[in-house]
Amino acid sequence: MSTADRQDIIAHSSPEAAASDAAARLAAYPQWLRDRLEWFGDLKFGLILHFGIYSQWDCCESWPLVPEDSWARPDDLRCWNEHGRDLARFSEAYRALNRTFNPVGFDAAAWADLASAAGFRYVCMTTKHHDGFCLWDTRTTDYRVTHPSCPFAAHPRADIIREVFDAFRARQMAISCYFSKSDWHQPAYWRPDRPVVDRNPNYDTLAEPAVWRQFVEYVHAQVGELMTGYGPIDILWLDGGQVRPPLQDIDMDRLAAESRAAQPGLIIADRTVGGEHENLITPEQTVPDVPLDFPWESCITLSDHWKYCPGRMVYPPAAQTIRLLVDVVAKGGNLLLGVGPTPEGTIDDVATSRLLEIGAWLGINGEAIYSSRPIAPYREEQTCYTQRDGRVYALVMDIEQPLAQVTLRGQQPADGSVVRLLGHEGPLAWRRVDGATVVDLPARRPSAVGWGLVIETPAGQVATSVRS
Repeated sequence: MSTADRQDIIAHSSPEAAASDAAARLAAYPQWLRDRLEWFGDLKFGLILHFGIYSQWDCCESWPLVPEDSWARPDDLRCWNEHGRDLARFSEAYRALNRTFNPVGFDAAAWADLASAAGFRYVCMTTKHHDGFCLWDTRTTDYRVTHPSCPFAAHPRADIIREVFDAFRARQMAISCYFSKSDWHQPAYWRPDRPVVDRNPNYDTLAEPAVWRQFVEYVHAQVGELMTGYGPIDILWLDGGQVRPPLQDIDMDRLAAESRAAQPGLIIADRTVGGEHENLITPEQTVPDVPLDFPWESCITLSDHWKYCPGRMVYPPAAQTIRLLVDVVAKGGNLLLGVGPTPEGTIDDVATSRLLEIGAWLGINGEAIYSSRPIAPYREEQTCYTQRDGRVYALVMDIEQPLAQVTLRGQQPADGSVVRLLGHEGPLAWRRVDGATVVDLPARRPSAVGWGLVIETPAGQVATSVRS
């Protein structure tokens, strides 16, 4: 993925527009798929890991190889300068990064342990980014982590994808398999005898169908390996949205059918493409303004980069990411949080610290997050609302000083309701004042970031929802 301008591949002007287009499609899905999407909506918090040969350099992942996109970002300019401001020279050196990729500190079990402690419920792992380098033991190309040309091939954990999927699955986390449909190393996508201009094939695929067919079969073979040889997979997360009909038709109907034959219950996220195989809407580095009537996850970085950039990682306080998670969940989405491992294959200390802080907060307040659903008015001032199993939750955020009381206007408890504070024993006193609900908070509270209030309504009654 990239935060660069991608106007030519984005099928929807906004997540809201995407959901509007897809509402009828959701209703037409078979019941098993709707059930699986409900299951996905229970997870709420996922980890996406961008890791590959690009992790060794101080530049964006894959995108500097594209002349149209190259050098548009200061990150890439630094690397460009190091290679004599010569794109051809840079590209040659980038493509040779497989010969130095040796993340000897890689330990998938350590990644999974950290992810579990951070409260993640699923992992989305980059099996192959747009540069074409494969992190699994594929038979389709020598451009892979297990080939002798890569020094890490001799390592007992060389099949990185197998290690990651097995480790996270062992900790009861769901598996989302990131795969780039475009491949800028494959000669049937970018022909070596033609100049490269942009991220699309550098030839007319309709005029040379035999060449394009080679690429289609290559994609199907790679996805087939991942779907049949790497254990149960829950989501096939397809990036490279420009790969779509009519000019880049990879026969998604067949790819989906083959993948689901191997992985029953598979959710497919054919990102930004629309159509029946975009089972999830995946806004990138943004959150919709309102809840969507379609399953969605916002993919947003923990720092300011998808990949690790040595010496330039800026991580916001954990409280900022917690507020982001609450905002996403209150609107009915999942947050897919991006972290880039170091060139050595580790998660740096600052990222680790932030993730553990998030996990500690979720350890107290996760009841209001996991398996929840939105409830109007979703948010009012510093408070977000969710609901689960007949209970309403008010997540009070953005507090800079201790409060003695919280005032709720969007949700009014019915008479006889019990209001509790997550992480605190016993009910809280509450009363109605001028059409609002005032809740007294205990002097000692279990979280310094924000607090989760639970409204438990007597049987047969409901809390009153007040739309803002």
